[in-house]
Amino acid sequence: MAQGVPFAREYGGLLDNRSFGGAQVSRTFYAKGQTGQQLLLGAYSALSRQIGKGKVKMYTRYEMLDIVMIKDENGEPRARGIIARNLVTGRIERFFAHAVVIGSGGYGNTFFLSTNAMASNGSAAMQMYRHGAYFANPCFAQIHPTCIPKHGDFQSKLTLMSESLRNDGRIWVPKKLEDAKRLQAGEIKGRDIPEEDRDYYLERRYPAFGNLVPRDVASRAAKERCDAGYGVNNTGLAVFLDFSDAIKRLGKDVVAQKYGNLFQMYEKIVDENPYENPMMIFPAIHYTMGGIWVDYELQTSVKGLFCIGEANFSDHGANRLGASALMQGLADGYFVLPYTIQNYLADQIGVPRMSTDRPEFAEAEKAVQAKIDKLMAIQGTESVDTIHKRLGLVMWDFVGMGRTAESLKTALAKIEEIKKDFWSNVYIPGKADALNNELEKALRLADFIEIGKLMALDALNREESCGGHFREEYQTEEGEALRQDDKFSYVACWHYLGEDKEPELIKEPLDYEFTERKTRNYKS
Repeated sequence: MAQGVPFAREYGGLLDNRSFGGAQVSRTFYAKGQTGQQLLLGAYSALSRQIGKGKVKMYTRYEMLDIVMIKDENGEPRARGIIARNLVTGRIERFFAHAVVIGSGGYGNTFFLSTNAMASNGSAAMQMYRHGAYFANPCFAQIHPTCIPKHGDFQSKLTLMSESLRNDGRIWVPKKLEDAKRLQAGEIKGRDIPEEDRDYYLERRYPAFGNLVPRDVASRAAKERCDAGYGVNNTGLAVFLDFSDAIKRLGKDVVAQKYGNLFQMYEKIVDENPYENPMMIFPAIHYTMGGIWVDYELQTSVKGLFCIGEANFSDHGANRLGASALMQGLADGYFVLPYTIQNYLADQIGVPRMSTDRPEFAEAEKAVQAKIDKLMAIQGTESVDTIHKRLGLVMWDFVGMGRTAESLKTALAKIEEIKKDFWSNVYIPGKADALNNELEKALRLADFIEIGKLMALDALNREESCGGHFREEYQTEEGEALRQDDKFSYVACWHYLGEDKEPELIKEPLDYEFTERKTRNYKS
């Protein structure tokens, strides 16, 4: 509210709220169907205000490529700055700091196609990891059930449709396999299938929550129906999200008032009117609950290195409920870090500013330049995107919604092949000392490959199903997640030991004194 986000209001002027997945009560404040976007705009506006006051200096079109570590008087390494590349000029620059704070988001683009922004990447997290920060629970990735399905081989990202749509929309597939085949062939539309021939499978399987089950449950249910042949688009990888009942009950004007911007976006992308024909949706990678391990003060296992928002692991465990991601980022930035970082800086007040001419800065810059030179010298035959797509397919097929020991071992072997191909056959046009988008993508892909290996390794180690991590060998007779709290009730912290070496697993036990752990039940 303080940063000007226009949250929805009830008729009497009080803040309105509505239900989101995983809750049977209306608990979520919202801003029409674009709460996340409005929160971002509010945060950007607040930042711009401080820039205008001269309190913040922005370095737009820069990307951090390494963290500079300098030992203190006791011989303990501390984060004392970064090495960054000016993306416009290609120049490598050095920056000193008494402490380094990373808020770089998640690593969902490891899968190539995700709902994340195109520039979102995991490279900053990997730089922290390589300098000793623990990478916690990397296999915990969330797949969002309401995304516009993939529509071609040349697509660069996927579009998220707000979870708020599940308040009034009903998810279904045909009951008859022959109807699904006709939909896939384009012979009929969803509106042509009579009500009695529709399978509202979430309402059938989870009567207590219906279409408002959590995202991981809804996503796996959609996959199960599509795998069984009941998908509704030409690829067979889509289900319907239908508002016909809501339009009859509330009227088209009310539905338009609540979701009009989302309907308009859908129609622009798909070229189909969702007021007249059901929307088509399918799960996609959306958020990563895993991330860099931090303590309660948001400091990593490296002194002076802090990590906030989606880039850290701290708040969500194996699952994340809707409307909590940006709130976590804002809470970390507004209400936690400004107070906790003081505890660290209080002991550093006597440390003078250090020159970026120190040998530690020179060595870090030299290593970054050597990596860039190595990539530029390959001059192979495959583009960065071609290799990234291959990585994404391996991740989706073998480390996606349903994982097995066999699929994860296959993924590790295939990722190793992709890594060898990348470092021997990638082609990067242009020059390093100029604007070069392909070089930017190549540097990120090198890290995505390592993240993919780490995700598969962590998923292979965790022999249970929980939240966004679903091992098909560990499920109940009804196909629900089967936890093994006696064996895996810990945070899996992975410690980097060197290039091409398997990382060390450090287990942080999850001991709850006042909370009783229970198995989720959305059926009753």
